[in-house]
Amino acid sequence: MDALELLQNRVSCPVLLEPAPTQEQMDTLFTAAMRAPDHAALRPWRFLVVDGDQRDALGELYLKAGLEDDPTLNEAKQKKLRNAPSRAPVVVVAIAHKTEHPKVPMSEQLITAGCATHAMLYAAHAQGVGAMWRTGPMAYHPTVMAGLGLAENEEIVGFLYLGTPGCSPMKAPERELGKFVEYL
Repeated sequence: MDALELLQNRVSCPVLLEPAPTQEQMDTLFTAAMRAPDHAALRPWRFLVVDGDQRDALGELYLKAGLEDDPTLNEAKQKKLRNAPSRAPVVVVAIAHKTEHPKVPMSEQLITAGCATHAMLYAAHAQGVGAMWRTGPMAYHPTVMAGLGLAENEEIVGFLYLGTPGCSPMKAPERELGKFVEYL
């Protein structure tokens, strides 16, 4: 796939089915992440792969967090939280691992972790792997962060859902550049 075609036409795939990406495909995603722009070569990221039965454990963690926020959560909302990680065969939790540095502010490290995750999203598309980057309340919930073993200097950048595309590829929407670009 041509690089510019990839950059201009990638779209998210909200329906993700088995089979999961192969180990070789996953390794390609992580290799792409390592090429993210990274001032001072800090590598301010790490990735937690959640697959198989571990998706159920993540769903239980989501449910625990949801019930902490609202103990009266109805059955439908409880089921939605519990089943969220099962929307794809693999969920990669992208984590920004930030450290004090005299030349690289924390905000730049967070952006770099986002760039690494972005590279994984595009590497997935280039390999025909369906991908969807999600965040939502669980990405910011202290119970979820603690349950996943995040340190104080870490935060979740997003959940990268991966699998076999279960929907026809959508056409990338055209954007009017004039609304987003200004020349001084």
